[in-house]
Amino acid sequence: MNRAGVRNKPKRRSPPSRAMSFAFIGAGLIILSGLALLLLTRGSKTAGGEDVQNFAPAVPMSVEFPAPELHLNEMSGAPASLTDYKGQVVLINNWAFWCPPCRAELPELQSYYEKHRADGFTVIGIEAGGELVDVKYHVDLYKLGFPIWLDPQTQALRAFRNGSLPNSYVVDREGTVRLAWTGPINLATLEKHVTPLINEP
Repeated sequence: MNRAGVRNKPKRRSPPSRAMSFAFIGAGLIILSGLALLLLTRGSKTAGGEDVQNFAPAVPMSVEFPAPELHLNEMSGAPASLTDYKGQVVLINNWAFWCPPCRAELPELQSYYEKHRADGFTVIGIEAGGELVDVKYHVDLYKLGFPIWLDPQTQALRAFRNGSLPNSYVVDREGTVRLAWTGPINLATLEKHVTPLINEP
């Protein structure tokens, strides 16, 4: 009360300013963005920063049809044909340098190739439409040792009637396509599904 005996009214707190509210919201968004970026980049192991585990591995499907005739060029400009590999088990991988899941699976394919190349197995990476300088950069970056063919007109995508990248097909020693999948693949899945074809008598 004041000296006159009148009760003083409690002072009302002024509401927080609009600028302060926006500041709290902005800070929250920054924190959430940082957490999202951490989750997206966690576990990146490849030279290009991708990890195949960040992409849902595809499951191969059993198929059976004659392998299409493919006549393209290697990076050196030398002509290359799928018929040159008859008698081997061939994994045809359609990829593009600008495609993150394509880049993520390249180290997996390289590891599997190194392990099984002595068993009459090879990988043929067919790059869909990229310039030679860009393809060569990524081949060197990932230290790829298997054949790389250039496909400027995307003939392979049309031959397999599959425009989604990456996609892969496994051709047996008789020239029949036995496995197909769309999406990135990992080493464990390759061992599970492709190795039995390599070991067929």
